[in-house]
Amino acid sequence: MSLDGKQRGVLRNMLAALAITIITLGALVLWPQALPAPPASLADRLALTLQWDSLVLLCLVLSIGLLARHRFFTPADIDGSGLTAGTGRAHVLQAMLQNTLEQAVIAVLAHLLWTAATDPAWYGAVPAAALMFVAGRVLFVAGYAGGAPARAFGFALTFYPTVFLTLVAIGSILFRALH
Repeated sequence: MSLDGKQRGVLRNMLAALAITIITLGALVLWPQALPAPPASLADRLALTLQWDSLVLLCLVLSIGLLARHRFFTPADIDGSGLTAGTGRAHVLQAMLQNTLEQAVIAVLAHLLWTAATDPAWYGAVPAAALMFVAGRVLFVAGYAGGAPARAFGFALTFYPTVFLTLVAIGSILFRALH
């Protein structure tokens, strides 16, 4: 199968984000002693996870705010997408908001699962994933107008840490259940 230019650009940027994810999170799992010790109790680690996830929440709040601000100042969009066809800009902001909402839901759940299911020494992956989420969202929004290749790195930097944490946490659960 031959890939066109856009597909090659998307693939290149997604692979770059995947490499950053694996290197960053893999290093934190393999060398947890490089970071300060996490809180000893699960309750304290979960509370800290929710504090880190305030960054994820902030991305969602900003996405909602961008669309609301646009609608307020754009007469063609002020009645909302349920009552109007919407301008191109409203459609783009709605698409970015929808993607951010989807990513935020799975990220928060993955961070909580990771915290509850993996070795406490691996906790450093949660702050790293939360920071990559923010960086990914900024890059996704900044690149959105440039098309799929321009937003692929930001999308993947948001998504791949969530996938990594989810898969390793589930693997940890299964390993403990079988042994």
